Amino acid sequence: MAIRNIRIIGDSVLKKQSKEVKEMSPKIKILIKDMLDTMYAAQGVGLAAPQVGILKRIVVIDISPEGDSPIVLINPVILETSGEQTGEEGCLSVPGKSGTVTRPNYVKVKAFNENMEEVIIEGTELLARAFMHEIDHLYGELYVDKVIGGLRSVNNDEEND
Repeated sequence: MAIRNIRIIGDSVLKKQSKEVKEMSPKIKILIKDMLDTMYAAQGVGLAAPQVGILKRIVVIDISPEGDSPIVLINPVILETSGEQTGEEGCLSVPGKSGTVTRPNYVKVKAFNENMEEVIIEGTELLARAFMHEIDHLYGELYVDKVIGGLRSVNNDEEND
């Protein structure tokens, strides 16, 4: 499909709330495919529709090392969280930076998949972190507002390892 431009911090679309997806359409299917292509091309593990300038409640995530296990969440709702983890986060919309963020260690999410079938997915550790990070984007929230101790520059050579 197509690789879309990723909106960067400072773009007003990143601070806006996304709207519910009411039905699957050819346009939404293309958007999901483009989001996956864009995420993989940027070597990310997650991407929310606002990051490509579309205010729809759609998130794609793939934490697998091979990049072959995409998760599509449409209209995600967090049902349950527990535990706590503190670790490094980065964001495709905040290039070259990272920061320490505390998130739940377990997250249970209800959403629709790309076929508009209701799914419930549970995740721990990195997947839980990705759920929270990407769903925050749907509410116009960025991880930089949750960072403990400020943002740090990331060496691009290390980032691509």
